Amino acid sequence: MTSDKLENLVRIGQLKKEPPSASELAGLKRSGLSRLADAERSELSFESRFDLAYNSALALYALRRNGYRSQNRYLAFQALPETAGLAAGHWRVLAKAHEKRNLSEYEGYLEQDERLLADMLAATRALIDLLAKGEGQ
Repeated sequence: MTSDKLENLVRIGQLKKEPPSASELAGLKRSGLSRLADAERSELSFESRFDLAYNSALALYALRRNGYRSQNRYLAFQALPETAGLAAGHWRVLAKAHEKRNLSEYEGYLEQDERLLADMLAATRALIDLLAKGEGQ
């Protein structure tokens, strides 16, 4: 899939065009699905579940599957409507999680927001469904 929006990001240097490799895609997908399963384990701490959910989102997988690379996770989230057809509400949940994750990583503060965690998991499941439909075409 190519889109004018993604191509514009290439032109301004925010994305790079690079064909994906099957092994890279398989690894990203396997890692995302494994982390999602672990994020759903209620016996883990909130912090662990949040980190696992954040890293399970498969946004980088969707971007690479479309032949683009970015060093910016937020940009990968923003590109999800173009790379996977994800609804804006879902990618905005992931963007909010990115902000919370940065607070945790750089300032040591992570509010226990169970609703955000549940929304992250729902957004990831929605993305997985969309990606599966795209792979079946």
